[in-house]
Amino acid sequence: MLETRGLTRTFGETVAVADVDLRVPAGTLTGFVGGNGAGKTTTMRMIMGILAPTSGEVLWQGHPATRADRASFGYMPEERGLYPKQPLLRQLVYLGRLHGMSASAATRAATEHLGRFGLADRAGDKLESLSLGNQQRVQITAAVMTNPTALVLDEPFSGLDPEAVDSMADLLHEHASRGVPVIFSSHQLELVERLCHSLLILSRGRVVASGTTAQLRGRGRVRHRLVAGGDVGWVRGVEGVSVLDVDGSTAVLELLADDAADRLLREALARGSVRELSPLVPSLSDIYREVTA
Repeated sequence: MLETRGLTRTFGETVAVADVDLRVPAGTLTGFVGGNGAGKTTTMRMIMGILAPTSGEVLWQGHPATRADRASFGYMPEERGLYPKQPLLRQLVYLGRLHGMSASAATRAATEHLGRFGLADRAGDKLESLSLGNQQRVQITAAVMTNPTALVLDEPFSGLDPEAVDSMADLLHEHASRGVPVIFSSHQLELVERLCHSLLILSRGRVVASGTTAQLRGRGRVRHRLVAGGDVGWVRGVEGVSVLDVDGSTAVLELLADDAADRLLREALARGSVRELSPLVPSLSDIYREVTA
């Protein structure tokens, strides 16, 4: 379990992160969502001990995280930290040895991960000779090749093509299946929705929503879509119905009374055919816009 309690960081009079509570259970993927300047990177840096919190604490397995605990985490920073003029394999082996791996183990792990990302034949090339997307693949390899006890990844999918996104997603699920708690930030909301067990939405340094996608969807107003055989402007006169939008034969509305759906259907059938009356399931993008407005 990776956890924060009341994590807060100020810079002078500016509050960058305020009272963030976060729980990433073992074997789960948690998505960290928020706009630029929301406080995601600052929070991750405090988790890793790069920044000291103004108040609050980071817990690992129920106790305050130590330097030794954090040394076993895999971390991918927002600002990439590799050496542009060094060959890929050489620097990955060097980073692995800093984490306590033997040279042979680090070589095996680095070679395996480079192969997974289609870079086995580039192992001797300098980092600066690679495209930005391939540099991202190498940075990811550096974070995961040491068998980390936890993964803290800042925008790991940035710049990756669809094939590399799938490879990265498989890799994260493999680590989670071994009991590793994984937290990553991303602006790609559809990706977060597809991959994560839970998510946390940050706005102006504060948590504005958290939970599973299903829990977040359930906290908002339930809306329905009605599609009939003709114009549905008449829905505005149905008792217990709040109309949000009407466009020809389609209406988006809220049912304010228990029997509102029955009244609505009776009226629609009396006027013609009914093609659809169904709840609208909000996307993560819809939820994000609502809670950060």
